[in-house]
Amino acid sequence: MKKILSAAVLAALLLCLVIPAMAEGVQIGQVEYAAHGTKCFAVLTVAMQDGVIADAYIDEFQFMAADTSVGVPNSDADFGTSYPEGKVLASKKVNAAQYSANMAEKAGSTVALDANYAAIEAFVTGKTIAELEAAVEGKTAEEMVDAVTGCTLVDTLGYVNGLIEAAKAAQ
Repeated sequence: MKKILSAAVLAALLLCLVIPAMAEGVQIGQVEYAAHGTKCFAVLTVAMQDGVIADAYIDEFQFMAADTSVGVPNSDADFGTSYPEGKVLASKKVNAAQYSANMAEKAGSTVALDANYAAIEAFVTGKTIAELEAAVEGKTAEEMVDAVTGCTLVDTLGYVNGLIEAAKAAQ
């Protein structure tokens, strides 16, 4: 019993030392980037560990209809007073269902926006900056759509390039 208790205490002590040491090697990089045209902007974030993207996050912001969209914080306060009439600055990810339905109706999109973002996030995760740069080098926008499984966004190349910049910002 004494040996089991000692082993458990030793294991707990090691976990207390190892887990924080592992977390110290994580750097966060984030950029604001024009990944998709001129009417919105993306905020692209990566967590880098040991030179590899450990995780990625994409969101975009644009003005959307105030009556059907959830605006960013303070859209209903002083911050929102300079918005165009009937619009709010909104996260596409927060409003993915509404945005996706709109894109399905207007452009025939068959994959939800948040699912497209998730496919790109999964594509970059586990790769180095050099691997991603090689993956996009010389590729057209159409070729990048085909390179990312599960993604149908015409600006996939823009999102991947933006995530590369976010990874560089973490260095």
